[in-house]
Amino acid sequence: MMQIGFVGLGKMGANMVRRLIERGGHEVVVWDRDPRAIAELARAGARGAESPEDLARTLAPPRVIWLMVPAGAPVDEALDALAGNTTRGDVFVDGGNSFYKDSMRRAGALAARGQHLLDAGTSGGVWGRELGYCLMIGGAPEAFAHARPVLETLAPPDGFAHVGASGAGHFCKMVHNGIEYGLMQAYAEGFALMEASPFEFDLAKVATLWNQGSVVRSWLLELAQRAFQDDPRLEKVAAWVDDTGEGRWTVQAAVEHAVPTPAIAAALFARFRSRQEQSFADRVLATLRKQFGGHATKPRA
Repeated sequence: MMQIGFVGLGKMGANMVRRLIERGGHEVVVWDRDPRAIAELARAGARGAESPEDLARTLAPPRVIWLMVPAGAPVDEALDALAGNTTRGDVFVDGGNSFYKDSMRRAGALAARGQHLLDAGTSGGVWGRELGYCLMIGGAPEAFAHARPVLETLAPPDGFAHVGASGAGHFCKMVHNGIEYGLMQAYAEGFALMEASPFEFDLAKVATLWNQGSVVRSWLLELAQRAFQDDPRLEKVAAWVDDTGEGRWTVQAAVEHAVPTPAIAAALFARFRSRQEQSFADRVLATLRKQFGGHATKPRA
């Protein structure tokens, strides 16, 4: 058991705090911009802080403070808010989906103050509280060793690893999410083809079948099975797919290192395509077909 500070109590952050308390008996001091989130976790056994500064002052050095806030400026803002009340040897953990070069920069700035940043690629989503989180950790080995009791509680057996120097954890998670894009796109296209076929496939039944020993079985396919059981033709869901940055960063890194990643790139572009209604590109295609071959076009609704 150890003491840890936790900043950022959204869906994943709050569940991570609950797992730390329930599975490890850790003393967790929490802060979030939303006082209601603090109060809810205080009822679950955490200790609420009035501010990031109060959180830092409450913890005994050498501190471990886990950030679970959105990538970009919020991470820098949280680190700045904590800086004046932390000391040499303290360890910060960024468990969000930060860009790996930002993590390298932040680690360098903290090292100049005698502190550490662990960039922790975190996978597990809303199921992590029950099943554990897969943690890909970059940073100094001594900081990793200091935070190990927390990592052991958050992860399932063999579900965390030190993968390299600062930035390596978030680079690993970036590639992980790029692969996830490609896997989901392949499943989406396959089920779309079955849905359009002349056969009346029960898609939930097919997903269940494929999860029994098939080479394409996976947790994602289990989630597809659940979704089809709830909504067999997904009539409750709009055909609009967001992306949160990691897919773009993966493709950008592939270009930077001249590594071909056509499946991941195509999956990213498919998400862009999902957000376009009456896309201009498709209107150009229809017009060109009419121009060279006299093919019919349809008027816009």
